[in-house]
Amino acid sequence: MNITDIRIRKTYNDTRLKALVSVTIDGDLAVHDIKVIEGPERLFVAMPSRKDENGTFRDIAHPITSDARHTLEQAILAQYAQYLEGLAESGQTVTYPAHGGEGFTVPGELVRE
Repeated sequence: MNITDIRIRKTYNDTRLKALVSVTIDGDLAVHDIKVIEGPERLFVAMPSRKDENGTFRDIAHPITSDARHTLEQAILAQYAQYLEGLAESGQTVTYPAHGGEGFTVPGELVRE
């Protein structure tokens, strides 16, 4: 699996949902509405899903192997971190997720590498 593009489509600060992401694979397949979610211990990636007639959520698209899932999740989380760093560098206020807490907000001019 060759991930050729990752786009952070929308970000959120006040919920466990932190971002909506689109991924392009091999320049041929786009998967939209992948979610970056703040869990109790870490950020994780949730694949796009829909509710079936029994009320159970089912993934619409998902990696088949654990290696592919790990590769996809790490690439998305790295791009999300890079996106947040870019906001901070541009002087915008950025809220960083905190594991198990509310997170914290830092004005961009105070963020150092």
